[in-house]
Amino acid sequence: MAINWIVGQIITLYEIVIIVRIVLTWVPHNAHHPAAAFLYKITEPILAPVRRVIPSIGGIDISPIVVFIGLGFVKRVFG
Repeated sequence: MAINWIVGQIITLYEIVIIVRIVLTWVPHNAHHPAAAFLYKITEPILAPVRRVIPSIGGIDISPIVVFIGLGFVKRVFG
């Protein structure tokens, strides 16, 4: 049971990181800033493969939505 809780908390934290990255795309920022670079470094390994399979629709990147659905599925399996 404890491992399920830990996995759920890690996934929730990762979802928050993805939300911060999404918000960061809406505002001007320096992509070379250490905090922004860290966000890209930890989210890109998950978002990039999804982007390769599902292209953007009308210039809107839907890879975070697909990742959220996948993470939600994983949370339900472990929850």
